[in-house]
Amino acid sequence: MSTMLTGACIIGQSGGPTAVINASAYGVIRTALDLECITKVYGAANGIKGVLDDKLYDMGLEDAEELRLLMNTPSSELGSCRYKMSDPEKDSTDYDRILEIFKKYDVRYFFYNGGNDSMDTCDKISRFMEKSGYECRVIGVPKTIDNDLYGTDHCPGYGSAAKYIATTCAEVYKDAHVYDVGMIAVIEIMGRHAGWLAGSSALASLCGCGPDLIYLPETDFDMDRFISAAEGIYRERGNCIVAVSEGIHYADGSFVSEAKTSATDGFGHAQLGGLAALLAAAVKERTGAKVRGIELSLLQRCAAHLASKADMDEAFLAGKTAVLSAVSGETGKMVAFERAYEQGRYVCLTKLIPLDSVANLEKKIPAQWITPDGANVTQAFIDYALPLIQGEPERITENSLPRYARLKKILAK
Repeated sequence: MSTMLTGACIIGQSGGPTAVINASAYGVIRTALDLECITKVYGAANGIKGVLDDKLYDMGLEDAEELRLLMNTPSSELGSCRYKMSDPEKDSTDYDRILEIFKKYDVRYFFYNGGNDSMDTCDKISRFMEKSGYECRVIGVPKTIDNDLYGTDHCPGYGSAAKYIATTCAEVYKDAHVYDVGMIAVIEIMGRHAGWLAGSSALASLCGCGPDLIYLPETDFDMDRFISAAEGIYRERGNCIVAVSEGIHYADGSFVSEAKTSATDGFGHAQLGGLAALLAAAVKERTGAKVRGIELSLLQRCAAHLASKADMDEAFLAGKTAVLSAVSGETGKMVAFERAYEQGRYVCLTKLIPLDSVANLEKKIPAQWITPDGANVTQAFIDYALPLIQGEPERITENSLPRYARLKKILAK
């Protein structure tokens, strides 16, 4: 039995936004506010940058109903960042500052909500606090639409993004079949190194509107084979719908879209894009067909209007579990999900895994879930993804438009 630790907590959000990351924040905030051992609940403005800049919001001063609306509010309401923390053994400047802020506000619990790079940040802070002899329990709360976090069955944010992508692909399919002269549509979907998002387009097949071809970063892309496949389907059926991950690459490892941009984000990752237009132009040159290149871009990240209730509920559960685990004595861990079936019904269970087993690792689609020709996913993938998109959450509206949380964001003093 661990010793009860009394003090304040900080919740920070990092990386790209999702439709349900605020549900995880609410899980942390609501649970923490209800615990006597947590004296104050602070929200970090723009993730770890808010800690470094001493810019913390006092969440206890927010209206309870506005906080509840975080469940239906997309994006990262506290603000996010892409800030690469240095190795504390080489440069401890940031960590010394974080420790200074933690001591100033008597912070004994730190929760960080993000993906791969965010878990690396979490791990480094946890190790530094332990080495410094300052007792602070650090727990990572998973988040990423990419679904590529290692050690967890799936990630909060993925189910809602998958639902949006499948629905959008089905709508593109219907649009493409309007006229007597068909088209080839190439839909570009996020996913730099893992194809979970593009793969989710296959769910549209359940309503008879799935893509004909799906290309993922897990396999090598061949331009000639792609064009031949698309042309063959178009000639046979009059239409062809193609879903592609932004991160598809040639056999030599170079991104198909890399020539279009040299930009990188704060972690040095290439910012990909323009792939749909590139592939559409290549197909049009060969076939002469009517072609559309469609880039879902940012739309797939925060589509709360198509949020999955399962995803939203699990996101809240991840935040709640993080707080209860920390209070019970856990630290240096990330909340992860396990899949179970009770009487044939999908159930999501939680567990804790060490942060250092997650940081900077990526989970990819199993090879056996990709068809032998590398141009689609199998039924096993559909069986995996389908439970994650289930259910329609309560939608709070005002003037028939979404009513999002309106936080006061009062700075702590």
